[in-house]
Amino acid sequence: MSSKKNVTMGHSVLNAVSAQIQGIIYLPLFFSFLVLIRCSENGAHWIIWLWLIVGFSDTGAYYVGTYMGKTPLSPHISPNKSVEGAIGGIAAAAFIGGLYSLIFIDNASLPVSILFSMVAAAAGQLGDLFESSLKRAGAIKDSGTILPGHGGILDRFDGLLFAAPVAYIFKVFLL
Repeated sequence: MSSKKNVTMGHSVLNAVSAQIQGIIYLPLFFSFLVLIRCSENGAHWIIWLWLIVGFSDTGAYYVGTYMGKTPLSPHISPNKSVEGAIGGIAAAAFIGGLYSLIFIDNASLPVSILFSMVAAAAGQLGDLFESSLKRAGAIKDSGTILPGHGGILDRFDGLLFAAPVAYIFKVFLL
C-alpha cells in the first residue's frame, strides 16, 4: 500500500513540476515574439491588429458558443468550449482582421490578411486551451483575481501569447 501511495504522490509531483516549468518558460518565450514584432517596421499596428484578432475571436467564440454551441471542443480541458464557438471566433477574427488590414496594414492583401487572421485566431484558441490545461494540471480555477469573472489576468493574454509567433512568422517570412 505504501508503494502505491508513493507512486501516486510521485506522479502528482511530476505533473505539478512539469506545469510550473511550462508556465515559467512559455510566458517569457512567447512574450518575446511581441517584443520582436513591436520593434519591427509598423510594429505597433501589428500588435494592435493581433490584439483585435484575438479579442474578437474570444468574443465571437463566447457568443456563438453560448447561443449555438452543441459539440464540445475539448471536454477534458475546457468543457464549456464548443466547436461552433471556435468557428464563430475564427469568423469574427477574419472580419476584424480583414477590416483593420484594409485601413492600417499596407503590405498585406485582403486574402492574406484574412488567412493570417484565421490562423492567428486558431493559435489564440490553442493558447486558451493550453492555459486551461495548465490551470487544470495545477488544480486551480482562475489564474488570479485582478479581473473577476475572466479567469485571471493570464486569460487575457493566453491567446495573444500563442498568436504572437504566428504573427511574427507571417510578418517576417511570408509578407
